[in-house]
Amino acid sequence: MKTLSKVFLYVPLFAFLLLSCSGDDDTDALVKEGGSFEISELAGNWEATSATFNDGNMMSVNIIDEGGSVSMSVQSSGRFTLTIDPSDRPSYTVSGEMFWEKWEGKYYFAIEWAAYPGDWDTYGATLTASTFTINGGFESGEYDFDNDGTFETASIGFTFVRV
Repeated sequence: MKTLSKVFLYVPLFAFLLLSCSGDDDTDALVKEGGSFEISELAGNWEATSATFNDGNMMSVNIIDEGGSVSMSVQSSGRFTLTIDPSDRPSYTVSGEMFWEKWEGKYYFAIEWAAYPGDWDTYGATLTASTFTINGGFESGEYDFDNDGTFETASIGFTFVRV
């Protein structure tokens, strides 16, 4: 009889634990659609009309205003390559993937930079027929402000036009 009573105690407890640990489809999903635009709509080539990096203190640079250029190529999957060509140093390329992070029923535009796999940041982003903007908070990007070979954390702001 003791064994049977243990079964009646442990089976419901196990079932409760199993059901309470099941995933919630509405929390922390990484998706390509559902946000204010579909990630596939970004596919193509883009040129920046503004590309700012700001360290939150005294350092700020707009690559375009200083005579440089920034271009981006995006695949329909959201994978992208960003080429930054400052006027005072060699160009460099960074890459990653764009997607939506769905969290608690809301969508947040996110980028996972290839240099930091498994980690992503969320950004403000808008898309019109010809313009794409990205704005990130502190530590949303990196830039070598003093050209010493060491990249410092920075907030970023880009405005692109489709080419």
